[in-house]
Amino acid sequence: MAMDIKTEEKIKLLEEKYGQMGQDINSYLDGLLLSNFLTYWDYIQVETLLTLQNPKTDFPDEQIFIMYHQITELYFKLALNEFEQIGNNGPDMLPNGKMVGWKEKLEPKFFAERVNRINRYFEALTKSFEIMVDGMEKEQFLRYRMALLPASGFQSAQYRKIEICATDFFNLVDKDVRPTYQNQKPPIEEMFKNIYWNKGATELSSGKKTLTLLQFEKKYGAEFVRLANEYKTKNLWAKYKSLSEADQQDQKVINALKEIDVNVNINWPLMHYKSAVQYLQQNTEDIAATGGTNWQKYLPPRFQKRIFFPELWSAQEIEDWGKGWVVTNVFRDNK
Repeated sequence: MAMDIKTEEKIKLLEEKYGQMGQDINSYLDGLLLSNFLTYWDYIQVETLLTLQNPKTDFPDEQIFIMYHQITELYFKLALNEFEQIGNNGPDMLPNGKMVGWKEKLEPKFFAERVNRINRYFEALTKSFEIMVDGMEKEQFLRYRMALLPASGFQSAQYRKIEICATDFFNLVDKDVRPTYQNQKPPIEEMFKNIYWNKGATELSSGKKTLTLLQFEKKYGAEFVRLANEYKTKNLWAKYKSLSEADQQDQKVINALKEIDVNVNINWPLMHYKSAVQYLQQNTEDIAATGGTNWQKYLPPRFQKRIFFPELWSAQEIEDWGKGWVVTNVFRDNK
């Protein structure tokens, strides 16, 4: 049977591709004949994935706790993939669909589309958080959580990387320390000593760093500083400012940025706050989180005033940061 023209053209392209690398296409064709067909379970690694849940107790609801956090980390990885694409201006593609590097200039349409991808990831996480809030028995959680000490969701490195990739590092400094850096250009290493999340992992009684924080800094501290230095000029705000003045006024671009600010800095932490209220708040006293984190002061955005893009918000919006969500979602549900 005669070979059709399209197949001949593809074989010639393959010969050129492997020829440039000094490889014989016939060897690769032999390998293709011998290889098995790809299956869904092998490609997704389903069997391996389903072995990654290792409860520390026999309480069945601990499985929910583990799997939801694993799902969360996968969404965070999706978000970081988008940050990388934005930071590098997007993939540069040949007409045949092959990626050959990164573009020299960031396009506003690409910027807004990728930011909105991140928004959808966080919206999915926030909407699904009821799996945690309403999906576990309080009695089980309060028992098996004691076997998890001192581990804490506070130690999610990918979430911290998302923050670092989103904004000028100055905006991640503790709000009470920021004024001392105003109109200065302190090194990342200096600002990292005063990162906002330190206050969330201090012992309630002594004010000292918890073991949770000490472990976290030991494992990831240097990596965070390196990433922050890398993203000085390619974090989300820096890339936005690299757009032309006209593109910076594009309402789709502005809306995408404001949405990610709300999704990451209000909706997501406040869903955690709602969960903490349900599981850790009691009439007489509040139960400490597994890592000893001061969740009452750490989670509510109105205390942290952590805002990625303060220049896009009015003074009144900044003053009221996060308050509306608390009133409508937390206090209403706990009357």
